[in-house]
Amino acid sequence: MSNKRVVVALGRQAFGKNLPEQKSNVSIAASAIADLVQMKYQVVITHSNGPQVGMIHTAMNEFSQHHKGYTPAPMSVCSAMSQGYIGYDLQNAIRTELLNRGIYKPVCTIITQVKVDPFDHAFNKPIKSIGRILNDDEAEAERKKGNYVTKEENGWRRVIASPAPIEVYELDSIRMLADAGHIVIAAGGGGIPVLEQGTRLKGASAVIEKDAVAAKLAHELDADVLLFLTSDDQITIDKGTENEKKLEHIHLEEAFKILDSGLLSQHALSPKLSAAAQFVANGSNRIAISTHLNKAKDGIREKVGTIVEK
Repeated sequence: MSNKRVVVALGRQAFGKNLPEQKSNVSIAASAIADLVQMKYQVVITHSNGPQVGMIHTAMNEFSQHHKGYTPAPMSVCSAMSQGYIGYDLQNAIRTELLNRGIYKPVCTIITQVKVDPFDHAFNKPIKSIGRILNDDEAEAERKKGNYVTKEENGWRRVIASPAPIEVYELDSIRMLADAGHIVIAAGGGGIPVLEQGTRLKGASAVIEKDAVAAKLAHELDADVLLFLTSDDQITIDKGTENEKKLEHIHLEEAFKILDSGLLSQHALSPKLSAAAQFVANGSNRIAISTHLNKAKDGIREKVGTIVEK
């Protein structure tokens, strides 16, 4: 029996692209979480919000264009909405799955804010696309507001920064609830990026890399395991080529060598392996695992997946 703590980072395949898909898909994630609870792990969950926050951002901005008196919703507000929307479905699915197994455990969602540095170089080189496709006039209007846009096949899209996480403001609440045996859902979508202005927190027009926040949250909670549940059994180098190699059990030094080599996709697998390596490097007796959502139980038993340890 285990009393270890695991931070579970759910990828976007756990939720789908729309409301009906999310309602259906969260039951799969809930089953994986319930397996971990039955194995006596203390569970804290974070998750992707890619399609959801984009949908909310588009809907809110389209609404403001067609209804006088309404303004576009800032990215920070859209992020907060996505945390509540996903948390609502996920916590109810987990609760149902646990009760069906004869287990009662409180499940809660915390709207989580994460401090970022206003001087982070990421603000000078935004990389995260958001919102709908824009035409030339709309793109020019965004530029005049001081926003960044990038050319795509069918038009333009706005892009925003992805700064590094510095501090999770609700950490004490997350820790207190986890210590009390609650299942906690927190820092969804990388958390709401905020800037400190005296005693006030101001939302930043940014999206924090969710894997980096998962690693930070796991570190601050002194978790034993950081578990990424994705659409792949393992992290793969040179995917789709004759040199393709699936990473299985690797040591920390090898993980850093792979990251330095540039063999992984910068926007997909590289952040995940980087987060895993940083988590393992910053503590003792830690492991990080990346595997398929349907294989959480075997993954945490180190039977499948990419496993990083010292």
